[in-house]
This record gives sequence, C-alpha cells and structure tokens, in this order.
Amino acid sequence: MKLFKPTLVALALVSVIGCQETKQEEKAPVLETEVQKQAYSLGASIGMYMTRNLDEQEKMGLTLDQDLIVRGFIDSLEDKAVIEKEEIQSLLMNLEQTMKAKQQEQAKLASEASLVEGQNFLAENAKVEGVKVTESGLQYQVITEGSGEKPAATDTVKVHYVGTLINGEQFDSSVERGEPAVFPLNRVISGWTEGVQLMSVGSKFKFTIPADLAYGPNGRPPQIPGNAVLQFEIELLEIQQPPAPAEVGDK
Repeated sequence: MKLFKPTLVALALVSVIGCQETKQEEKAPVLETEVQKQAYSLGASIGMYMTRNLDEQEKMGLTLDQDLIVRGFIDSLEDKAVIEKEEIQSLLMNLEQTMKAKQQEQAKLASEASLVEGQNFLAENAKVEGVKVTESGLQYQVITEGSGEKPAATDTVKVHYVGTLINGEQFDSSVERGEPAVFPLNRVISGWTEGVQLMSVGSKFKFTIPADLAYGPNGRPPQIPGNAVLQFEIELLEIQQPPAPAEVGDK
C-alpha cells in the first residue's frame, strides 16, 4: 500500500469533506463543460482511492482520527503545521511499515488456517465417488473421456479451464474470456503438468490440486491465498505440434 503522495492528496479531500459537513447543504456542482467534469472526476477518483485506503486500515485494526486529518490539512494550508515536513515524511513511512507488518501477520494467519482447511477438504473429497488420487496427492474426476492422444510434459497444449477455490469462488476462467489458453505443459504449476498428461485430447477432467502442487504457502495474492487447495475443470482441446524445421533455401 502506498501512503505518500496519493494518500496525502486523498487526505486533503477528506479534510475538505469534513469541513463542508459543518456548513449548510450546498448546491449540486455545475458540470456543464468537459473541463468541469474532468475536475469533478479527479476529485471523485481521489475520494474512491481514500475510501479504499481507510477501509484497508480498518481491516488491519488501524483507525486514524479523521479530526486530526482535517486539522493537519487546514494547518498546512495556513502554513501553521505543528510537525516539520521531514518528520511528516518519517511518520508516514512508519505508517506504511506498520500496515505492511499487519498485512504480513494477517496473511500468515490466513495461510495457516487455509492449510488445515485444505487438508480436511482433500480428505473428504478423496471419498467422493469417481475421485482418483495419484501418488503425489493430486485428485481428479473424469467428466468426459476423449479418444485422442495424451500430451507429454514437453508438449504445448490448448485448453479451456475454470479455476475455483474450495469455497467455490472463481479466480480464473478461459471460458469467460472466450479464448482457450495455450502454454507449454512444463511451465505451469506441477498439478497441471501431472494432471493434463492423464488426459486424452477431447477429455474434460476435474482436478483438485493440493497446495504443494499449486502455489504453496505464498499463494498468488490477491486471488489465491497461501496454502490454498485449488480446483480446475480442464478440457484438453489440442496438442500443438512444433513447427517443422526450416530447410536449406527456405526464406
């Protein structure tokens, strides 16, 4: 989270709003020209940014006194700030470090909880009819069995897929994008590399991938938390053949 120039501007907006709350209700702004609309949009953008900032701080258990925010802004406008510029910068750096520490602490707690939740889910899912478990712990179900060839780890494949967390929350989908994904099979998470090799072209499988075969304890923030078990429905559309080597005389 950045807490320097963007935040200072945003704090200024909060202070203006705070001052206006003490006045009588003002008329709606005049937004007739493009320049007027641009000015209003800039202020609205800053306001939305600040709202996200304050919400994030609240979630981390850090609440800033908005009266002091307003007072600091007004004092600065009147060149009466009671804290020197150098100390302000130092204090804001400390605030950023505090927020980072709180975020890391919460991420660690969430990762630990996710590990236990994932282990319990894997144990129960392994009991579901039709679920097979490989030696590595990868779990899969055959939805549709194709009749084409099976890829090797070094092949490039074309697939459609939908990825979800175990709570059903979707984090990625080539289907929604309307465009299949194409990639070398040995350059993705190991759960994919192992699992897609079990599929024939034309097949559709559902995979439940343990965290150690996915993104591990670090996850892939913000979509995938640490130690997350992932589920994918994958349809293998094609194994792409490498281009033929050029012959002497070819352009």
